[in-house]
Amino acid sequence: MPRSLFWKLSLSSLLLLFLVLLVVDLIAARLLRQDYMEQGFQHLEDISRLARQHPPPLDDPGELRAWAARMAQGGVRVTVIAADGLVLADSDRDPATLENHAGRPEVQQAVAQGQGRSVRHSESVNRDLLYFAVRHRPMSAEAPVVLRFASPLAEINLALADLRWRLALASLVILLLAGGVSLAVSRGFTARIDRLKQFALRVAQGDFRPISTGREADELSELARSLNDTAARLDATIRSLTEERNRSAAVLSSMVEGVGVIAADERVLFCNHAFCQSVGAELPSCQGRPLLEVVRHTDLLQVIRQALALHPSASEGGAAGAMEGERSGARRAGDAAVHGEVTLGGERPRIFAVTAAPIRAQTPAAAGVVLVLHDISDLRRLERVRRDFVANVSHELKTPLTAIQGFAETLLGGALDDAQNSRRFLEIIRDHAARLGRLTDDLLKLSQIEAGKLELDLRPVAVPDLIASCVETARLQGGQKDLALVIDSAPGLPPVRGDSARLREVLQNLLDNAVQYTPAGGRITVSAAAEDGGVVISVADTGIGIPKADQERIFERFYRVDAVRSREVGGTGLGLAIARHLVEAHGGRLTVESEVGRGSTFSVFLPAA
Repeated sequence: MPRSLFWKLSLSSLLLLFLVLLVVDLIAARLLRQDYMEQGFQHLEDISRLARQHPPPLDDPGELRAWAARMAQGGVRVTVIAADGLVLADSDRDPATLENHAGRPEVQQAVAQGQGRSVRHSESVNRDLLYFAVRHRPMSAEAPVVLRFASPLAEINLALADLRWRLALASLVILLLAGGVSLAVSRGFTARIDRLKQFALRVAQGDFRPISTGREADELSELARSLNDTAARLDATIRSLTEERNRSAAVLSSMVEGVGVIAADERVLFCNHAFCQSVGAELPSCQGRPLLEVVRHTDLLQVIRQALALHPSASEGGAAGAMEGERSGARRAGDAAVHGEVTLGGERPRIFAVTAAPIRAQTPAAAGVVLVLHDISDLRRLERVRRDFVANVSHELKTPLTAIQGFAETLLGGALDDAQNSRRFLEIIRDHAARLGRLTDDLLKLSQIEAGKLELDLRPVAVPDLIASCVETARLQGGQKDLALVIDSAPGLPPVRGDSARLREVLQNLLDNAVQYTPAGGRITVSAAAEDGGVVISVADTGIGIPKADQERIFERFYRVDAVRSREVGGTGLGLAIARHLVEAHGGRLTVESEVGRGSTFSVFLPAA
C-alpha cells in the first residue's frame, strides 16, 4: 500500500510531540523565570530589612554615601531617594548626575503602599534590573525617604539560558526516542493494514486463503478474524454456486431438447448444443448475438416475441409480435408460457414443440424468455405411420376379403353349378386367401421382430453360398421375363455372423423386388465385397427406380411407391420393413441408392464372424 498513511501517522505523532515539548519548555522557562525573579526580589527584601535595621544617616551626605556603599557589598545597587524624587545617594553613580526618580514605578508604589517592585531597563547603568523599594521614615526627619535596592537580571538570564538549553536537549532526546517509537508503531500498524488490503485483493481475485490474525488482541485482529469468516463464507457460497452452475450447465448441455435464454432486447444469453443444432447455428458464435442473427424462422420468432409480450414491461414491438404469434398458431397457457409447434430445417425439416416461458424480473433489463425446443418429428412420423398402417391394413385386408366374399356369394347364388366358372371362382378365392395368409404371416413376423422376441441362430455364414442359393431361386422367376442374373462376388470373402435362414429371407426379398420391378430383358447383379470389418452384399437392377423423396419411406410398413403395380404382383408392402429389421437385428444396415428410370441398388452390410 502507498506509504502516505504511514507518513501521515508518523509525522502527525512527531508534530504533536514537538508541539507538546515546545509548550512544556515555554511554560517551564516562564515558571522558572518567575521563580528566579521571586528569589531575586526576596533577596532584595532581605537586604532592605538589614538596611532598615541600620538606617542611613541622612544628615551627613558623606556618611550616607558610605552607608550606600556598605549596603551594596552584597552585589546590589543601593539608591536613597527623597520623597520628592531627588536622589540623595547611589552606590554606583554620583547622585548629582542622576535625574529625579519621582516617576519611577517602584518609587511611586513605595511612597503610596510602603513597598514597590519593578523589572525594567535602567538608562543610567544601561542594564536590566530588578528593583525593590521600601519607604523609610527616620526618627529625626519629617519626610520619609525611599530606599531602593536593584539587582541585575544578567545572572537570572544566564541561569535561565542554561536551563533552557538543558530543557531543549532533553526535549530533543525525548523527541528522537518518542519519534522512533512512533515510527515503529506506525510502520507496524500500516504493515498490518497493508496485509489486510492484500488479503482483500486476494479475496476479490478468488483466493480465499485466510490471513494470519497475529497475537495482538486489538481491533485490527478482530477485523482480520471477521474478514477470514467473511472470506470463508464467500468461498463456501461461491463453491456452492459454482457447483450448482456446473450441474445446471451439464444438465442443459446433455439435454436432447434445445434450451435457449433470450433477453428482453432480443439477444441470446444462453443456448445449448441441441438448440444451435435445431436452429442451424454454431454454438461458440451463438451466445451473445442478436436473436435475428441466430433464428431466421418467422414462426419461432413470433412465439418468442409473444412470450416477451407477457411481461408487463414488454415493448410495443413485442406486443405486435405477440399478435402475429396468435395468428401463427401459438397459444398461451394461463399467461405463464407460450406453446407452439414449428417446422425448422430445409431439405429434411424437423418438427418442434416450442415452449417459451417469460422470466419475471423487477427491472425490464433483467426480463427475458426461456425457450425449449422439443423435437417431435419422430412422434409425428410415428403418428403418421400409425395412421397409414391402420389405413393400409384396412385396405390390404378389405381387397381380398371383398373378393372372397363376392365370389363366395356368387357361388352360393347358383354359380356353383356352373362347371366352367365355379373352378375359376374357387381359384380366385384360394389366391386371395393365400394373400391374406401371407399378409398375416408378415404382420406376425414384423410384430415379433419389433417386440424383440425374434430368436436368431447366429453362426458363421458363407456369403458365396448364401448368394448362390438365393440367386438360383430368383432365376426361376427371372427366366419368365428374360432377366439376366449375374453374380459378382470378390474372392476370399470372410464369413458373416448371422442366422442363415433369416439372411436368406432378406436377400431373397431384395431379389424378388428386383425381379418384380425390372422390365423384361433387364439385368440384375448381385455383388459382395469385404468392407470395414464386414461384408457388403449389393443387389443392383436396371428397373424403374425409386424417386428420391420416397427412398427413405420405402422401408415403412405398407408404403408403396406404385401401389397399383405392387398389388398386381402380389406384394404385401411389408417385405422391405421386415428386411431392414432383420438386418439391424444382425448388427448391420440396409441402404438404397436409386435413380428413376435407371434402376436401384440395395446394399446390406453385415459384420464379419
